[in-house]
Amino acid sequence: MERTKAVVTGGVGFIGSHLAAALLKEGYSVAVVDNLSGGKREKVPEGATFFEQDINDTAALAPIMAGAKFVFHLAALPRVQYSIEHPVETNRANVDGTVSVLKAAHDAGVARVIYSASSSAYGDQEVMPLTEDLSASPKSPYGLQKYIGELYCRLWSDVFGLPTVSLRYFNVYGPGASAEGAYALVIAKFLKQRTQGMPMTITGDGAQTRDFTHVRDVVRANMLAAGSQKVGKGEVINIGAGRNASVARVAELIGGPVEHVSARLEPRDTLADNTRARELLGWQPSVSLEDGIAELKKSMNL
Repeated sequence: MERTKAVVTGGVGFIGSHLAAALLKEGYSVAVVDNLSGGKREKVPEGATFFEQDINDTAALAPIMAGAKFVFHLAALPRVQYSIEHPVETNRANVDGTVSVLKAAHDAGVARVIYSASSSAYGDQEVMPLTEDLSASPKSPYGLQKYIGELYCRLWSDVFGLPTVSLRYFNVYGPGASAEGAYALVIAKFLKQRTQGMPMTITGDGAQTRDFTHVRDVVRANMLAAGSQKVGKGEVINIGAGRNASVARVAELIGGPVEHVSARLEPRDTLADNTRARELLGWQPSVSLEDGIAELKKSMNL
């Protein structure tokens, strides 16, 4: 029996490589598209077909997407601070790249595009939890770029008839998350500091909260979004645990000495309302922050 084909852009990255592996496990034929700007070729799961390709080359994407049922679009230049320092380059990757993927997917007759959006589109809001009907208020080029991607997905559904759905991720963590750079994912950064015998550096007072969501839950949301009969018209759906924890609490769960450094410009709190994900996708988080961190510590012998 012929296997269903799926294309994963950014499939060498943190979330993309987990998703590609899960799709293969479910029996999909998987094509991974990545220009290796943020990952290493070794992260391509065994069994996937790898294409070292820039997503802005629309013509090159066409043969890769031929025969695919689903395109999971995760390729991006992430990180808020990097987008502030490199607004032109990140716009090209995050906005132009999304348009290129949508055009190629439509031309290839793909059944659905599942777009990896970001909770950074919310910016600072006065109410919690964050619901999808709040007005977007991005505070960085990255947040704006990811929000524009959502709008393009909806437009491609409305104008071109390409089924799309946008998943707004909240602070994804798990095995393989990047610990590099000033704006590294906080859990990965703390774990790396602990393995090196260094104190965990907390910005400001550490009371800022985040909705930490395990990568396995994010992967499952993507797969449910591919199969759900209730989406496909550009819907925006929060993928967050629906529970937040302070950065200080994360440090406490990991355990060890801490060091406070100067605060930086960032939203004070994030907390997802995941009602829509439950209703439209039948999704709910399954990995608690405590269990997720304990699993990571065990894998690193901490």
